[in-house]
Amino acid sequence: MHYKLIHLITGLNTGGAEMMLYKLVSQIDRERFDIKVISLTDVGPVGEKILGLEIPVIGLGMKRGIPNPFFLFKLAKILKKEKPDVLQTWMYHANLMGLLAGRLAGVKNIVWGIHHSNLDPKIEKRQTIAVAKLCGLLSRLSSKIICCSHASLQCHEQLGYSREKMMVIPNGFDLGLFQPNRHSKSLLKELFLGDDCLLVGHAARWHGQKDHPNLIKAARFVVEQLPNVHFVLCGDGITHENETLSALIRQEGIEKHVHLLGRRNDIHTLMPQFDVYVSSSKAGEAFPIVLGEAMACEVPCVTTDVGDSAYIVGDTGFVVPPENPQALADAIIRCLSLSAEERKQLGKKARQRVEAHFALDLVVEKYESIYQSLLSRK
Repeated sequence: MHYKLIHLITGLNTGGAEMMLYKLVSQIDRERFDIKVISLTDVGPVGEKILGLEIPVIGLGMKRGIPNPFFLFKLAKILKKEKPDVLQTWMYHANLMGLLAGRLAGVKNIVWGIHHSNLDPKIEKRQTIAVAKLCGLLSRLSSKIICCSHASLQCHEQLGYSREKMMVIPNGFDLGLFQPNRHSKSLLKELFLGDDCLLVGHAARWHGQKDHPNLIKAARFVVEQLPNVHFVLCGDGITHENETLSALIRQEGIEKHVHLLGRRNDIHTLMPQFDVYVSSSKAGEAFPIVLGEAMACEVPCVTTDVGDSAYIVGDTGFVVPPENPQALADAIIRCLSLSAEERKQLGKKARQRVEAHFALDLVVEKYESIYQSLLSRK
């Protein structure tokens, strides 16, 4: 039987939740589920990728911030016309708008998706925190709440979200796309670096949660000890036009050792070329997708202990406290001081961990199982 499944998301710019949605709809059983995607804002770059899968994507054009009643009724009208068997929402604003519009449209099964852990007022917008708390009050009206990490579940339970509705489905990784490739030197050539240089990778947009200042300070400590190390940073806003970031790098005196690549669409080819991958995030991170991508490429990881990062890495990498540049640097140095063979074996263990716990096909099966369990209640 064919079921109608609509995914509603706050926006479709490049980010962890957005990419997980893309991966889910690319792998889900299209014989069982007829899929549409609605973005509260615009179609965005991830929406274009979804359109490439021949899945319809609608951008409502809502501006970011407090949900607008006009768009609430516009969404309700679409849902009433489409009559989805399941409405899956992604992130706070979509969770709230989806619940309200879904109720108005008579949608029976509304599944929320949460991709935050704790909400730090120093980082998050006040509107986001307010919407998250309001969702907590309304959470019992949802059919199910899928959290992408155990840390996310615990934090939202403390915010008053219904524990009986919540469950964890981790982000999943395409092990066919993210594979080891120890022989590629294209990145070294792109950066005009010699074969004796060691590369430390970091892929994250410019956002307080990602704590680039922590990374840049740690980079100076590393370069002082290991002058053949170069840090390769990519993501939205990670360019020399970013004056704040450029000033941080100049302040530490490491301009020749930090390379800013901006947004890249070839992360799967860059990732295997890193000798170490580092995640420097602080409060708010739930499940850093790039950690799993690096591990799938057999790259050993150094991460701060935020969200489920320590759980993701397990015993295959190094975990340090957040907002501690010296500890981050020491862990990077320890990892780079291992022999090439030792790093190789650590990387192999990392990929095996992803295969066992975070393979995309396993994750897609879990989503399909949730949808089927709700549909079976009819």
